[in-house]
Amino acid sequence: MRRRPFPPRRQHGLAAVEFALLLPFLLMLLFGMIDVARALQANIIITNISREGANLVARGGVQLETGSQDIMYALMASAPPLNVNQRGMMYITRVMGVVRNGVASSVVLDQYRWDDNERSLGVGASGYKPTSKVYNCTSWSSASKCSGFSSSSRPAVDTMKGKLSDGEVVHVVETFYRYDMLLTGAATTALGLPTLGPDLYSLSVF
Repeated sequence: MRRRPFPPRRQHGLAAVEFALLLPFLLMLLFGMIDVARALQANIIITNISREGANLVARGGVQLETGSQDIMYALMASAPPLNVNQRGMMYITRVMGVVRNGVASSVVLDQYRWDDNERSLGVGASGYKPTSKVYNCTSWSSASKCSGFSSSSRPAVDTMKGKLSDGEVVHVVETFYRYDMLLTGAATTALGLPTLGPDLYSLSVF
């Protein structure tokens, strides 16, 4: 005995129900792909900014003492479509190698952060101030230079530790970007997506 197929209307109704059940999953998958694409784009941009910044300050054409904010402004101006004025941060740190009794270490010569009062940009305007991963300065001068140590008590850091000769100086540029995912929590877990952010980070040494 042959079974009679479902009437066309009933088949259409079943298809609509199946689509309604799958739609939330498809939307989550779509937003997850968009999240990953946006994060990759942002990461590429801040990586390029860090590399260009390290290269620029290492050339020595601009004194950091007086021109650090001009350098950061020029670098951040190349960041669109990222909203770095509200979500971006940059640190420039000079690190020097020290060799004492055959033991090599690295110390901080000076550190600057993006706090451009003249243009109302940087940490003072955005309030976004992630901690530097090179050196966590706790005191800043009006010129946005770290004032938490003196030339006689320079802090040791792990950056390039044991890789610099005595007196060798490198410039380290860190770029941060606050990234908010479209999907969070249970949605990313259900789709097996990584948690991206909230702070994207890039470091370059030159």
